[in-house]
Order: sequence, then structure tokens, then C-alpha cells
Amino acid sequence: MSATTGGYYFAPPSKWPVVGSIALIFLGAGTVMWMNQIQPYGYALQLIGFAILIYMLFGWFGNVISESEAGLYNKQVDASYRWSMSWFIFSEVMFFAAFFGALYYARVFSVPWLADMDNAFLWEGYAAKWPTLGPYFQQDPSLAFQSMGAWGIPALNTALLLASGVTITYAHHALLENNRKGLIWGLVATIGLGVVFLGFQIYEYVHAYSDLNLKLSSGVFGSTFYLLTGFHGFHVTLGAVMLTVILFRSMKGHFKPDSHFGFEAVAWYWHFVDVVWLGLFIFVYVLV
Repeated sequence: MSATTGGYYFAPPSKWPVVGSIALIFLGAGTVMWMNQIQPYGYALQLIGFAILIYMLFGWFGNVISESEAGLYNKQVDASYRWSMSWFIFSEVMFFAAFFGALYYARVFSVPWLADMDNAFLWEGYAAKWPTLGPYFQQDPSLAFQSMGAWGIPALNTALLLASGVTITYAHHALLENNRKGLIWGLVATIGLGVVFLGFQIYEYVHAYSDLNLKLSSGVFGSTFYLLTGFHGFHVTLGAVMLTVILFRSMKGHFKPDSHFGFEAVAWYWHFVDVVWLGLFIFVYVLV
């Protein structure tokens, strides 16, 4: 039933939830085997799971796009998608809040506690400073590391993401004005800035690992540094992939000034990624 006639569209039975469940089973089993060093089955199951998951995502979102372009969605369906995306971003906020909370707890509570008078006999000579290897590993000079400075690549990456926020907003305004060329070039610029950001992030990791001896095993600082920046990099990658899909859809003539939530959802996500990076830049790089 078309939404344009005043009806509410009910999607037909779909195989995609079952396909997604199968993908998660393979991924879960492969991860368990990988963690228990049962190889090569662990890697094989993970690859199969990822392949099925990608197949499911393309198929399911392809159905949603086809239904949307066919005019099957009304305002109520649009509102449900907006709420769904809002809650998804909220869950991502909570995800990063947990890691920022771990960083805050380690820096403000754990490190001073380990260096206080009660622990002086256990960890003699340990000072409450940040970043730290921790009281045990600091006894090994080979594990000493340097933190990444804020005003080199991190500052440049901050400028890149802020600029990408401007270009995605430009693309949105171009869409509202039915300026297809401006929409496409705004998306191209946003994707390009995101890819350059990821390139600098990879270079930063190589520099940190090789030159600064900063590794995932470098105490609580190394763990939180790579977890926060690594997961953020994953989200930038995911956002760039989604923007690429939106770009191809825009080239095919999808989206109208009064009907373009697919674009808006990705724009929301990209702005969320920008805001998270600002928090990372301040608390991981500047306030060291």
C-alpha cells in the first residue's frame, strides 16, 4: 500500500533478520575460537561472518531504499526512522562515555590512589603522574614511552574533521535548494577529508608504535589511547562508507528537498563523530 494514498506501509516477511543472526553466530564462534587460539578455524569463521553481515546490510538497506524511492513511507514511518537513528546515536554516546569514564577514573582516582601513603611500601618511588605505565611496569626501562603531542597530526586531524562538518552542512543546504551539483561536490569533499583523516591516523599509529614506544600494552594510558582513538577511527571509516553510499544515491537522483532522511541520518552520524573527536583531542592529547 502506498503511503501517498494515506495508508501505512507494512513490510512483507523478510529473510534479513535471520541472515543477520547467522552472521552474528559465525562472528561470535570465530571470536571465541580466536581468543582461545583455535586456528585457523577462528579466522575462517570470522571472515565468513563478516561476509554474511555485509551481504545482509546491502540486502536489507537495499530493500529500505527501494521502498522509500517507491513512495511507500509516510510521515509516521519517517518519524520512526528518526527516533531509531536518534536512539542509535544515543547508544553510541553511551559507548564512548564508558571509555571516557575509564580514562577519567584512571587519571583522577586510580593513579593518585596507587601513589598515596598507604601504598608507599608496595610501590616505592611511584609518583602520581600522567601518563603512566603503572607502578609495576615502570620498573622496566624498556617499556618507557612518550605521549603523542597535541599540536602536530592531532591538531591537523581536528581541522580536517571540523572542515568536513562544514562541507556536509554545505551539501545539506545544497540539497534543500535542489542544487544537485553542490550536493555531490559537498559529499565528495566530506568523504575526501574523512579519508585524509584516516590516513593521518594510520601514520600517527605507526609513529607512536615505532618512535614513541607507545603500544596497547603501555599501561592504562596506552590501553585507553588506542581504545578511544581506534574505535573513533572505526566510526570514521563507517561514516565514510555510509557517505559513499549517499554519494552514489545522490548521483542516481535520489533525495528531494522534502524527502531525504537517508542523507540526514548519515549527516547526524558524521557530526556525532566530529563531536567525539573534539572530546578526544582535549582529554587524550591536550590535557596530558
